[in-house]
Amino acid sequence: MIDQNSTKEEVLEAVKWDGRALYYASEELQNDREVVLEAVKKNGDALRYASDELRGDREVVLEAVKEDWRALFYASEAFQNDREVVLAAVSKNGYALEYASEALKKDREVVLAAVEDEWKALRFASDELRCDREIVLAAVKRDLCALEYASEGLRYDKDVIDCGLGIGK
Repeated sequence: MIDQNSTKEEVLEAVKWDGRALYYASEELQNDREVVLEAVKKNGDALRYASDELRGDREVVLEAVKEDWRALFYASEAFQNDREVVLAAVSKNGYALEYASEALKKDREVVLAAVEDEWKALRFASDELRCDREIVLAAVKRDLCALEYASEGLRYDKDVIDCGLGIGK
């Protein structure tokens, strides 16, 4: 068990076993790049315990979202607007689109990657992309219920419905 008085070596060993052990580390070690990198590689959620400075470190954030998409929530705003970071997160789980910047919720490639993984991610896409036939088709191929988040015009489109039902294309 580690605590505020634990040494860097003790904390490194602990986070290699469970990244969330970072929670118990001193503030100094929560701001130690080596310790935080080890923690997020083991458990991306450990990013929540990292210092603000390290939540703004690109390598740390990228490692965290590759391990756990939910780490995007704890990343600095700059990384919620970083295309590579967000693509890594939505490729892991489409729900990460919820934590992406508004600009990236309008990015076709990002949104397509998200809905191809998780059809419910369509609800986080921009209004214009919920009108995009290719995006909506990708979502309804996963589940016809995705029509709930599609634009009104596509909700009643026979080809889109047929696709969701597995009929035709």
